Amino acid sequence: MKPQRARVSSQKPPEPSTKLLSRHNPEELLREAQPLELALARRAYELFEARGGEHGHDWEDWFRAQSELLRPVSVTMAESEDRLSVRANVLGFEAKELKVSIEPRRITILGEKEPKVITEAGKTQPIATYPDQILHVIGLATDVTAENAVVEWQEGVLQFELPKAAKPQVEAAASAA
Repeated sequence: MKPQRARVSSQKPPEPSTKLLSRHNPEELLREAQPLELALARRAYELFEARGGEHGHDWEDWFRAQSELLRPVSVTMAESEDRLSVRANVLGFEAKELKVSIEPRRITILGEKEPKVITEAGKTQPIATYPDQILHVIGLATDVTAENAVVEWQEGVLQFELPKAAKPQVEAAASAA
């Protein structure tokens, strides 16, 4: 039996596509998210009514509404002395379908996919198999400087590199006195 040899290509593998994302004004992004938040509240209320108006299950209704209308986002964080690194899984979304805002203690991600449609015999029908929206707020344990933050999208993952905000000099002045 002859030994098998694998062919090694002289071409480099394609670089993963990385795109820098622009950041949006937090107030503007919240205004854009309002219709989605209203849809969540409306769906949670429908669930409440379907149960006969039984009180005590408001969180269940809210979380079920979220699971029906929003795609889940998993998040990991790493912290060093001077920066916070955050990774958010937004698999299935392209960079152009996402908007982000960064505040000193919070990141907001808003995403909406264009609905896919099929056309049969002259009729167009939307395909609704999985939630096609994201509204995710990530609370941060430390203040960050939004102006110097870098946000990249790479193959379904949002990567945030957030410099920590300088600590106020009040502590140093108080200990010197």
